[in-house]
Amino acid sequence: MRIRLADPDFGADEIAAVEAVLRSGWLVQGTQVADFERAVAAAVGVTEAVAVNSCTTALMLALQALGIGRGDEVITAALSYPATANVIEMVGARPVFVDVGIDDGNLDPHQLDAAVTSKTRAIVPVHLFGAMADMDAVLATAARCGAAVIEDAACALGAERWIDGQFRRAGAVGALGCFSFHPRKNITTGEGGMLTTNKPDLAEKLRRLRNHGATVRNGVYEFPVVGGNYRLTEMQAALGVVQMRKLEAITARRRALAHLYDAALAGVDAVYLPRLPEGSRSVFQSYVVLLDPTIDRAKVIAGLRKREIESTLPTYALPLIAYYRNKYGYTPREFPVAERVSTQGLALPLHPRMRDEDVDTVVDALREVAA
Repeated sequence: MRIRLADPDFGADEIAAVEAVLRSGWLVQGTQVADFERAVAAAVGVTEAVAVNSCTTALMLALQALGIGRGDEVITAALSYPATANVIEMVGARPVFVDVGIDDGNLDPHQLDAAVTSKTRAIVPVHLFGAMADMDAVLATAARCGAAVIEDAACALGAERWIDGQFRRAGAVGALGCFSFHPRKNITTGEGGMLTTNKPDLAEKLRRLRNHGATVRNGVYEFPVVGGNYRLTEMQAALGVVQMRKLEAITARRRALAHLYDAALAGVDAVYLPRLPEGSRSVFQSYVVLLDPTIDRAKVIAGLRKREIESTLPTYALPLIAYYRNKYGYTPREFPVAERVSTQGLALPLHPRMRDEDVDTVVDALREVAA
């Protein structure tokens, strides 16, 4: 039986919810979107949530809502999906990359202050693979330079970290949090995104920006600002409402599977396991190991595929992808950890439909192909 890298946890409830929306005839910006927003806000621990069509859109609108644009600089992690940096470029600002830590792939807090200049307007920490970045350090640096904090929490719905004397959830720490509901995320709406905040004025600005800049006064639409069409459909939101009811169970299962991987891989010399700092509670959107530099990752992926096990590269060293390398002249030695994770990291299957014995099957196969 094929062991999938990811497998959305859909059932009869999701099908019924989507069917009900289709039968209602109300397909955009209705009660399901509002219900989904409330569910996410409650899970994150904030007062406001604004649904949009992707996390990429969420990140871009966050920058726009904070007035960040041409001539500004935004500090972010050197290891992430290209969307994190692309939106900074798209609003006319410059991404300033900081290398990451080897244990969890998140921003190296010791390198943050060195990245600050007089043009720094925001810091975008990435909560990679489901574990939160060192937000105490991010907040301290942001306070010193007067920068806004936007959390790229695409992979981290439900993740927690001990911050300033208490556990806080991803998306509730910075001025804004941004989430993804892509099929590889812990819950999914196919595509979709969400912004979270405790600032009602920011939430209202975001609602205008996602809907052509519109606002309603005396029952009449007015357009005081320029916006786009970034709305989430009712069908997607209906999926999200049902998925949110499963969030805690999905998170618990993913954590249990990750612990099984930890135990099964503990004696495998060919791989370096993820290590979370004390006080970090990951939701394990991905389980990523580092292969020994002597191992050919492509051969490992191919070998696992022959055994009907899906695996893939974890994510990208952003300064080293073609656009940023060509524009800014970055080299691998400037971001050695991000470069290593991007070239030697391996994402293994992890999703709630996996059985305990599937972990053993994956690990046994990895031992064989990495030998």
